Amino acid sequence: PTEAEVRILDFPETAVGLLTHSGDPAHIGDTIRRFIAWRKAAGLPPKISATFNIFHTEPEDDAAAPHRIDLCAVTPRAILPNAAGVVAGVIPAGRCAVLRQVGGGDDLSASAAWLYGQRLPRSGHELRDFPLFAQRVSFFPDVPEHEAVTDIFLPIQS
Repeated sequence: PTEAEVRILDFPETAVGLLTHSGDPAHIGDTIRRFIAWRKAAGLPPKISATFNIFHTEPEDDAAAPHRIDLCAVTPRAILPNAAGVVAGVIPAGRCAVLRQVGGGDDLSASAAWLYGQRLPRSGHELRDFPLFAQRVSFFPDVPEHEAVTDIFLPIQS
């Protein structure tokens, strides 16, 4: 990535339905299937409800180590009790450095490492008290994997 590829924007507070995956990353597929089933039942497909992931552990952390990631679907609706375990959540408003990654949306580690390790120290910005998150702008199977688009948001202080 290059500095020219980074946008700075003010992210609006965004209400989401949220499902947390904690533990072995090899089992995230089960969590994703539960989340997709909930989205379908709630009438919130990706075409009308933006998809976000919040990374409580860094994407570049040891792949075998326990991970915590929140799967999110934007919705202003109340989240009713459900078998999937989806709860109401909020991505807070605030300034972010944003990097777009095209292709390979399953591996954000290189882009995240560049934002943290190179972009952040050179920018003069400091991190805000919220983890890195990503918006899945377009993803498989709606587009071929090499055409997937993911915006990676690094929350920074103004």
